[in-house]
Amino acid sequence: MATQNYVFMTDSDSDLPYQIADERHIPVIRMPYAMDGQEYMDENGREGEEKQKEFFDRMRAGSVPVTSCLSKLNYLEIFEPYLAEGKDILYIAFSSSMSATLQYAREAWADLTVRYPGRRLVICDTLSISAPMWLLVVEAHKMYENGASMEEIERYIQENRMKAQCWMTVDDLVYLKRGGRLSPTSAFFGTILDIKPIITIGRNGKMDAAEKTKGRKKALQLIVDRTVENIEDTEGKTIVIMHADAGEDARRVEEKLRAKLPGVSDIRIQMIGPVIGAHAGPGALAVTFIGKERPY
Repeated sequence: MATQNYVFMTDSDSDLPYQIADERHIPVIRMPYAMDGQEYMDENGREGEEKQKEFFDRMRAGSVPVTSCLSKLNYLEIFEPYLAEGKDILYIAFSSSMSATLQYAREAWADLTVRYPGRRLVICDTLSISAPMWLLVVEAHKMYENGASMEEIERYIQENRMKAQCWMTVDDLVYLKRGGRLSPTSAFFGTILDIKPIITIGRNGKMDAAEKTKGRKKALQLIVDRTVENIEDTEGKTIVIMHADAGEDARRVEEKLRAKLPGVSDIRIQMIGPVIGAHAGPGALAVTFIGKERPY
C-alpha cells in the first residue's frame, strides 16, 4: 500500500458497512437522525442486525424518524484535526441534490483555507447515496491504496458516478408521502390499488419514481429485469441488495439474479441504514450495481 499525504474519507449515507470501513481504515462522517425525541448517529450496522431491525419495527409501530444535516461547525470540527496534522483531505460525499449538507462542508472549507493556506480539500460529489455510493467509494479507495492522487480519484468519480445505479421499490407509500415525494392523493389511491413505484437514482442525483407496477411480486421482478438490462459486463461485478427488514424478499431476489447473471462475482445482502430507511420505510428493497449510464 502506498503512503499518502492526504486522508481519504466518506460519510455514513454511503451505507458503507462498518467492517469494510474498519478493514480499509476509512474515516466515516456520521450523519444524524432523530426518533421519538432522541438523536442518534448512523453507525453503518455496527450496532448489530437486531438493532437495525428494531429501527424498522419502531417505524411500523408509528415512530417517525427525522433526518437532518450536519452543520458548518460540525464540518469544521471534522476537517480541522487532519489539516492541523499537515494532511490534505479527499471527501467522497453523498449526493448534493439530496441535501444541503455539502454546502455546509464547502462553507467550512472556505473558513479553513484562511487558517491553513497550504492545505487542500477535494469534495467529490458522487450524485449517489447508499450502496451505489459505497461501490464507488470502495473502487476509489483501491486507487488510493495504489498511490493515486486526489485529482485522479476525483476524475474517476466524475467519470463513473452516472454508472452507479439503484432500482428500488417500497412496501408502503405512506413513507414517500411523509417525505414529500408523493402527494396524499396519490398515496391514498396507490395504496388502494396496490401500486408499487420503481424508484431509481437519476442523472440529477435525486431518487425519483421511474416506473410503477401493481403488486409487490411484479415490482421485485421489475427490479431484477432492470438490473439485468443495465449491469452490462458482469465479469468481476458486485451487486448489493439493500433491504429495510425484508430479508426473505432479498434472498428471493438474489436467487433470481444469480440465475440470470451467473458471471457476477459477488452478491451481497445488507440492511438499509436509518437515514435512507427513514424515507423509504420498512419493506423497501433495492438492487444496486455499477453498470451502464443511468437511463433517466
